[in-house]
Amino acid sequence: MSILNLLDQMLQSGQGALQNAGNRGHAPAQGNPLGALLTGAGGGALAAGTIGVLMGSKKARKIGGSALKYGGLAALGLVAYKAFNTWQQNNSSAVQIPQPRTVDRIPAAEAEFHGKAVLRAIIAAAKADGHIDDRERQLIDQSIAQLTDDRELQFWVDQELRKPMDPAEIATSATTPEIAAEMYLASLLMVDEENFMERAYLDELARQLKFDPSFKLELERQARQAQG
Repeated sequence: MSILNLLDQMLQSGQGALQNAGNRGHAPAQGNPLGALLTGAGGGALAAGTIGVLMGSKKARKIGGSALKYGGLAALGLVAYKAFNTWQQNNSSAVQIPQPRTVDRIPAAEAEFHGKAVLRAIIAAAKADGHIDDRERQLIDQSIAQLTDDRELQFWVDQELRKPMDPAEIATSATTPEIAAEMYLASLLMVDEENFMERAYLDELARQLKFDPSFKLELERQARQAQG
């Protein structure tokens, strides 16, 4: 299984769990939008449970509106694409990218690279509040092993979980502006912005990604809109 497929399976499992909760009349808990795509406002699915551990005690809510209907990585790509377009239209000094090559607009082989960077960003953001301990890491490893028998991929996820939290190192995966935007969005939607440690991590990640301050604000605005 590729990293892209693993990440999409997590996202789709969470989205399905969220829809099931809605069908039962349960409103999504307030807290973290990407988390609901991953954890489904209450877990249940194995893939959803993986990110549920990553999120620790954080609650979940969905990415609503137009982003939700695309699901998974495409939702991130759509929000990033809108952010690029709006920012370029409103800022004459902005670096122009006529057709941003976001993850929803590129061939599968390129999307795999985007997916790996996004998954790295998700894992790193989950560590921003320092809650992942050895027991939780073991739970994540076990559920990943049940999702895929690809030992190389299992090892890669485990190594990412073990790494010290380093925004500068994470930012090295952003080889294009589009990947940088998707990584930041995934991180933004993963954390609790009211938590000082997590907000500080986001700000430092944005600095390491070398965002123009106005583009950072546009990404955050688009993310809020996508939450519905």
